[in-house]
Amino acid sequence: MSPVFHREKGYVFKVYSNEEERKHIHVLNADKEAKFWLEPNIELETNFGFTTKEIKEIKDIIIQNADDLKYKYAIHVGRRAHD
Repeated sequence: MSPVFHREKGYVFKVYSNEEERKHIHVLNADKEAKFWLEPNIELETNFGFTTKEIKEIKDIIIQNADDLKYKYAIHVGRRAHD
């Protein structure tokens, strides 16, 4: 199961089940994909195909929605929201 946490500007923000516990988000658009850590800081972990401009736009979206994404991630992995 790979729940979608957010959609914006053609980007899909989701997680893949059974991955590492550190909070993160995958971002997809067509055949492109990137992974961002949500903590301790929001930072790019991997990028497959997005331009520098797109990565900046995606990071800005993540920053604007960080609390909600972290909350949804925690709920998805069965943790308390503020762990």
